[in-house]
Amino acid sequence: MTVLGRDNSCPIPQTFRERFAPILFITSLFFLSFMARVTLAPLMPTLEGAVGLSHSQAGSLFLMISIGFFVAQISSGFVSARLSHKAALNISALGIGLALLCFSFTRSMGGINGVMFFLGLSAGFHVPSAIATITAMVSRKDWGKALGMHQTAPSLSLVLAPLLVQYLLARLSWWLILVCLGAVSLGTGIVFVLFARSGDFRGEAPRPEIIKTIAGQASPWIMVLLFALAIGGSIGLYSMLPLYLISERGFEQGWANAVLGLSRITGLFMAFVAGMLTDRLGEKRALSGVFLSAGIATVLLGAVPDSWLVWIVFIQAAVVVCFFPPGFSALSRIVPPNLRSVTTSLVTPSAFLLGGGIVPVFIGYMGERQAFGLGIALIGCLMVLSPLMIRFLVLRDEEEDGC
Repeated sequence: MTVLGRDNSCPIPQTFRERFAPILFITSLFFLSFMARVTLAPLMPTLEGAVGLSHSQAGSLFLMISIGFFVAQISSGFVSARLSHKAALNISALGIGLALLCFSFTRSMGGINGVMFFLGLSAGFHVPSAIATITAMVSRKDWGKALGMHQTAPSLSLVLAPLLVQYLLARLSWWLILVCLGAVSLGTGIVFVLFARSGDFRGEAPRPEIIKTIAGQASPWIMVLLFALAIGGSIGLYSMLPLYLISERGFEQGWANAVLGLSRITGLFMAFVAGMLTDRLGEKRALSGVFLSAGIATVLLGAVPDSWLVWIVFIQAAVVVCFFPPGFSALSRIVPPNLRSVTTSLVTPSAFLLGGGIVPVFIGYMGERQAFGLGIALIGCLMVLSPLMIRFLVLRDEEEDGC
């Protein structure tokens, strides 16, 4: 096996250790995809002044990303079925780089909204093909660890984005920061195009009969709501947290970005720990524990006094990231192997549109009425109630490896 793996047609499932290198490479693409989106959050106070945005307009940029993300994931099955999962990953990596370069030189509100849509469109092709590729090439017993490793990418990007922004803003303009990130994304995408072998098999197109089969079950709809709450409590909240800390809690921008970045350090290992616990406890128990803990922490994030706020930011970030390994593992078990990429391409975009798009708009709307904290606490209340839905999830008991 080469350093990047060789998966011709449907790969033979192997252990996590044997597939470590290709999983790491796919994780690096996910990291850049997330960096492209979350870097805008710590830049937002600067962008508001440079472009003249209101809090609601700032939230609407993340909604445009979510709409593009939704469109891409809904249509990603056609790309992976026509070409391959590797091709979908290629399109995602290269498109993200181009979007960031375009955004760097865009100044009008209409142009920025268009670039935000294209950025979300490019990012949206990654997740369905990445999940299908990883679960096909890794043995079922190691899914938790493999998906846990993949989910360290968002945590690492959430850590580095605000810290890098704070460091670079003292030396570069905001648009030049995006130029550099876009160049790195393009370069990594080109390397993947030339050398990667993982994902050299086709997916299943979302034909009407397949969509009808998936939509006719309750579990996919439950997963949409669970993913929406988790994304809203992580990415959606992260997107607006700098504005909350600065506008309502009186933090200085440098301190707010430092807290935002450092609080995500725990996600670098918590996601992997959550994956190992999922392999031991099962998806339902892991999900219930995560939502109860994360929901309580999110309520406190919007309610505690300033003296406790930094501690709660750290606790909430450490807990909410634990959703994704058991979440994607459960998502891969509610349908047969050949429908995993289609199901992921239907569930995650709907959830991201709600959690990554509507939640920031809602929090921004509440913020304009001097109630950022109340909006955040309401999101936490919904998370606390979510284990009531988990009991109705139907997971397939068969040990179904491959694709």
